[in-house]
Amino acid sequence: MGIVSEFKTFMMRGNVVDLAVGVVIGGAFGKIVTSLVDNIIMPPIGFLTGGVDFSSLVLKLPKIDPAKAQVVISYGLFINTVIQFLIIGAAIFIVVKAINKLMPPPPPVVVEPGPTQEALLADILAELKKQNGSKA
Repeated sequence: MGIVSEFKTFMMRGNVVDLAVGVVIGGAFGKIVTSLVDNIIMPPIGFLTGGVDFSSLVLKLPKIDPAKAQVVISYGLFINTVIQFLIIGAAIFIVVKAINKLMPPPPPVVVEPGPTQEALLADILAELKKQNGSKA
């Protein structure tokens, strides 16, 4: 089998195609959530916190060399990213929960009752008697 046909077989497997679709949908979903957080959720939060724009919150580190650019830690962007992550997690939780409700319940597992403890002990005793009888 040539490498081209092996690659074709690999790419046409259901899992690879499903994964590719999931990645594309996930990327699009991420853009929607980013827009939701940046344009709808964060402005009211900024309003409630006195007009603070989280994306502009930075911690400026002291300049060592005046010829170099100011070094900043953008913790406001980190806050936005954490909020986006929490929203994505909640959305995925809701979607999975809804899908689980739509799925039929798995068939009940029938467990065959095994031998009782007394039956097992009787078998062990019979085996011991057989071993002792054959040695004598």
